[in-house]
Amino acid sequence: MYVGIDVGTSVVKAAAFDGTGRERAVAARPVGLSLRDGCVEQDMEEVYAAVVAVLAELTRRVPEPVELAGLTGQGDGVWLVDAEGRPVRPAASWMDGRAHELLGRWLADGTVEAVFRRTGSTLFPGCPGPLLAWLDRHEPAALDAAATALYCKDMVFLRLTGAPATTDVSDASMPFLDPRTRRYDDRVVELLGLTHRRGLLAPVSDPVATARTRGEGLPAGTRIANGPYDLPACALGAGVTAPGDGLLIVGTCLAALVATTELDLTGEPAGLYISTDRPGHWLRAMPAMVGTAALDWVLSTTGVAHAEVDGLLAETPPGAHGVRVLPYFAPSGERAPFVEPRLRAELTGVSLESTKGDLIRATCEGIGYAARHCLEAAGLTGTLAVCGGGTRSPAWMRLLADVLGRPLRVVEGEVGARGAVLAAAERYGVDLDAAVWTEPTAVVEPDAARAASYAKGYEEHLDRLARARARARG
Repeated sequence: MYVGIDVGTSVVKAAAFDGTGRERAVAARPVGLSLRDGCVEQDMEEVYAAVVAVLAELTRRVPEPVELAGLTGQGDGVWLVDAEGRPVRPAASWMDGRAHELLGRWLADGTVEAVFRRTGSTLFPGCPGPLLAWLDRHEPAALDAAATALYCKDMVFLRLTGAPATTDVSDASMPFLDPRTRRYDDRVVELLGLTHRRGLLAPVSDPVATARTRGEGLPAGTRIANGPYDLPACALGAGVTAPGDGLLIVGTCLAALVATTELDLTGEPAGLYISTDRPGHWLRAMPAMVGTAALDWVLSTTGVAHAEVDGLLAETPPGAHGVRVLPYFAPSGERAPFVEPRLRAELTGVSLESTKGDLIRATCEGIGYAARHCLEAAGLTGTLAVCGGGTRSPAWMRLLADVLGRPLRVVEGEVGARGAVLAAAERYGVDLDAAVWTEPTAVVEPDAARAASYAKGYEEHLDRLARARARARG
């Protein structure tokens, strides 16, 4: 069997696949998030223990030899470890907002734009640049004690294998990597005031690092590859590799990815270019903070269960009786397709006659408009695949197809884990049929009349968003 490991923000999963890509079994463990005063942190030992536990469970349930394993996980954040991969402090998550004031200064003085013009990556509070700079100012002892500032999957790889600390070009893409040379840009390090911390940046493994496991979770000697991180892994798992084709991940955050062979470092700084295993091929990424977390907040606030969503969407007409939602609920604001650290969600058109269904539909429509904005900014011209937890709602997928005005190739299951296996197979020269592994579960077509109505609604959304951004800058 083939094993894919996906170390998510709130859930760690491991999936077993047969040679045709069929899922044999999935094991999962939740992991905690500590949220306080805009800081979002994770216990690295808890995360690693969850990885070992899901792997042990999976290999018990499918007692077959493991041909090879692929590892992926959440990107960004700062995971400070010593030489043995042990934490020197809790991991700062990609959701962390503590550096928003620093980022605000960099936005004002042109640093953010200068970095984007060199790397195609736009800084946001939870990416390593601002976080490392914040820690350097407020917790220098933690940086002094660390051997390396890793990403999530890199910490896991180091612990599973004992291999030297490295990261791959996908994680390194934010924010220090020159996408043309596939090496760190020391001028960017200097612009962020981190030259004296340059030694903390993990060496870039290009091609992706491979090693054999030491026996925790997986049998000792199992071949494993480190990366890419979850966004490009999902693109591989959904079959998005041809220029112009795109993927929308409807998860905790929305992530719009479009395959490209062109670098465009002009225009409004936004998103990033993720380097892939193939030099000269990138994913133009718009990983927004908005996503299912926005819907989850509305559901919990209104007392609506997830199982009720499809019924409520069916009962409420498009337009939600005039209720509108700008779904920017993240405490760190928004990062794609623009950077606005102080942007917050807005609900308008609500009255005593508004129903729970109106609020739910308006939220789903708002998330759909945000997705359309991201996909347009990323340059989508070809087919569009969709994956993530949101695909479990057929009604939401129909709504999303209408809002986006295009067919959706729905890819279900553990897409990131599948992509991690495909990446590992490429590195080890194992012949797997990627077309078979990435076959869509369904194709959802838009309704022409509703799509035309939502096209007008999208223009109104952009107008409301422009006014909200102006207020956020205050």
